[in-house]
Amino acid sequence: MAANMSAETLLDVPGVDENYFPSEQEEFMNPRQQMYFRKKLLDWKKEILANTRDTIDTMRSDDLVLPDVTDRATYESEKSLELRARDRQRKLVSKIDAALARLDDGTYGYCEITGEPIGLRRLDARPIATLSIEAQEMHERREKVFRDD
Repeated sequence: MAANMSAETLLDVPGVDENYFPSEQEEFMNPRQQMYFRKKLLDWKKEILANTRDTIDTMRSDDLVLPDVTDRATYESEKSLELRARDRQRKLVSKIDAALARLDDGTYGYCEITGEPIGLRRLDARPIATLSIEAQEMHERREKVFRDD
């Protein structure tokens, strides 16, 4: 139902308002919770895309000519950091899109490994989470053991 709704439209849906917060007393991933997380993901994506547009506009308008080599190096270094941050956010947008797809197919909120609910507090803190806390900790321990130092 909410698959093709925009973030603005979600506020018009009965039961979804700015003061709503999912509760452990509700059925896990009921339609209201799904709409809450969809809105959260769409708002996050919208913010990232707006920041990206701002960065692009700034870089296009920067016709800065810096005669001092040190100033130029500092400027180039800052731009490089900005581009790396935008690249991380680009990857984050694809994770947000994947989370939205999981909402559409009914697998959002459930651990990819165990199939158990991830938990509302974890999803609220990290809406793109795909693993429960326990599965994530196990994954990180394995990663640490097999990491090449």
